Amino acid sequence: MENLTLFNEGRIKTTVELEKFAKLEEKIKVIVAEKVSLKKQIQTLEDTLKSKEAELEGVNGKLKALDEERNSVRARVDSLLDLIADVDLSK
Repeated sequence: MENLTLFNEGRIKTTVELEKFAKLEEKIKVIVAEKVSLKKQIQTLEDTLKSKEAELEGVNGKLKALDEERNSVRARVDSLLDLIADVDLSK
């Protein structure tokens, strides 16, 4: 009878150990799935960042062109104002 009790206790211990192992296995699977998900999120964010950087570069280029155009117009207006001032002085 004692051998049967030891055998049953051994089965219970084995079952508990298998349950613990199954829980550990499930936790590892969850962690791996989270890692895969996070890698996908990182890639998406990196792609978005690259896109926004390219967009920003384009906007900065347009801004520079507009500044140059404004300076050109300002110079032309100043030139015209000088001509008008010269005409008024010659009267």
